[in-house]
Amino acid sequence: MPINYYIFLSLALFCIGITGVLVRRNAIIIFMCIELMLNAVNLLLVAFSKMHTAAATAAGQANVGADGQLFVFFIMVVAAAEVSVGLAIIVMMYRNIHSVDVNFLNRLKH
Repeated sequence: MPINYYIFLSLALFCIGITGVLVRRNAIIIFMCIELMLNAVNLLLVAFSKMHTAAATAAGQANVGADGQLFVFFIMVVAAAEVSVGLAIIVMMYRNIHSVDVNFLNRLKH
């Protein structure tokens, strides 16, 4: 499959994620859109890594690593940590103000 399909799909996913972060006010949906943007980047990294590996194999280079997959693994680890901390913050926000609307975050200052 050509690399253009992967680029267009990841661009569409990333644009949907950006739109969701900028438009929505629900904290859970904002976190889901951030995860969608991270997955779009992961898709693009894997696609470029696959393309680079195929090009290096065709050129006769034997020692080509899977650096893109390694970066995807680290991004997934950071995303899991981000989700755990983010959901803890959302639960604490819901306990204090009984809403997950990000406009009410100014109430947490006092």
